[in-house]
Amino acid sequence: MLRTLFLAFVLSCLGASAYAKELKLAVAANFKPSLEVLAKTFEAETGHRLLISSASTGVLYNQITNGAPFDIFLSADSLRPELLEKKGLTLEGSRHSYALGELVLWSPGFSRKGGKNNTMTLEDLAVYEGRLAIANPATAPYGLAAQQVLEKLGFWSSFRSRLVQGASIQQAWQFVASGNIPVGLVAKAQLVDHKDNDGHIFAIPATLYDPIRQDLVILNRTRQPEVAREFVSFILSPPVQKTITKQGYLPVSTKIAELNAKTTSENKREAL
Repeated sequence: MLRTLFLAFVLSCLGASAYAKELKLAVAANFKPSLEVLAKTFEAETGHRLLISSASTGVLYNQITNGAPFDIFLSADSLRPELLEKKGLTLEGSRHSYALGELVLWSPGFSRKGGKNNTMTLEDLAVYEGRLAIANPATAPYGLAAQQVLEKLGFWSSFRSRLVQGASIQQAWQFVASGNIPVGLVAKAQLVDHKDNDGHIFAIPATLYDPIRQDLVILNRTRQPEVAREFVSFILSPPVQKTITKQGYLPVSTKIAELNAKTTSENKREAL
């Protein structure tokens, strides 16, 4: 009887492992902390394993176009997934928006002389003479958004020599979190659980930068297309979207609908 029970146990374990699959995810640096939390839930619910690789969106895009064996790409913009789609490197119909990012001015190292409120504003930024951390605009969508903000405010030329650019938005955040740089333009999501978030965050008006629309896509080199679709359905599900919103992102469902409507309206005006 003991042998029979042991054999049944072994067979059940083998059966479970046969159904468990592994997905390799390439995720933009800003979303990595959120994905790590969500991954635990997905793995517990499905038994599948997620392997997460993170870097700036531009770096991951280059890796993918050079053959990196990822199953899913979670970008910090919509441009790179669209380019991969046009190159024929994605599964048809697999591109979806999963989050909308927000850019904030974070100033834990800033101190206003003679004032109680030490939160830096855009007015303070105009006369600020220190260094400013941003992500590399060439490879990181949040860095491009930071450049757009500085350009629209007329600050870009005055800050060029004082910018400290991180390879990703995560590195830009680390420059400020370490105390090496007093001020940075970073992702709001990076500050949700940080000890220095209260009293040091200024929300950048959305009119100063293009929407940071974050898309994901399933790559056609995946060997686990069904599991990949299962993961995408998980990310886009209402409960998970609600969690993503709490992690510092805008609600993707309503906002994307607004952006799509705006784009359609603009295209119609251009056609006229």
